[in-house]
Amino acid sequence: MTSKLEINFGYLFEEDLISEIEKLGVSKVFKEDTTIIEVGDYIKSMPLLISGAIKILREDEKGDEIVLYYLEKGDTCAMTLSCCMGQTKSKIRAVAETDVELIMLPKEKMAEWLGKYKTWQAYILQTYHNRMDELLEALDTIAFLKMDERLFKYLKDKAMVTHNDLLHVTHKQISEDLHTSRVVISRLLKKLENERKIQLFRNSIKVLEL
Repeated sequence: MTSKLEINFGYLFEEDLISEIEKLGVSKVFKEDTTIIEVGDYIKSMPLLISGAIKILREDEKGDEIVLYYLEKGDTCAMTLSCCMGQTKSKIRAVAETDVELIMLPKEKMAEWLGKYKTWQAYILQTYHNRMDELLEALDTIAFLKMDERLFKYLKDKAMVTHNDLLHVTHKQISEDLHTSRVVISRLLKKLENERKIQLFRNSIKVLEL
């Protein structure tokens, strides 16, 4: 675990903190599309993302979902931090966008490390700042962009976090992530293809403009 920790977090954390993470952290692997955190779960540990990408979703009373933001390697989830510190239930769903490797840290260490390590304090504060920016961006996207613009942004974001411009995703999956109908998504995907922004294949989409 040490080499992966040093590669992903060595430039952020001091050696003593890396040593503690190595000693106390539990390595876990999740396959693509696996639910990592469910709405209503009590959070017992905090994840550090070593590889892959995670999609964070919000669910309404009817069970409909919308994507809030993505996590990439080197990230953690501010929502999870809040639940760890406040001992409350999760209000989000976290799903593996790709195959994912995490280091799970005991929540009891969160507050202790804030006072013990300045690099940990800086990392947590930066995490809250980054996630707040992403939530504001998600709000702006919903409030101010037309659906075709939202769709193209969604495809570009997905391509960037997976590091692959060929997306293996169905129209139904996109409609669920964007909280709209499959018919609307199919029509707008064809519009984007006509504009030469994407290329459509069976169960996959190539993003031409990144």
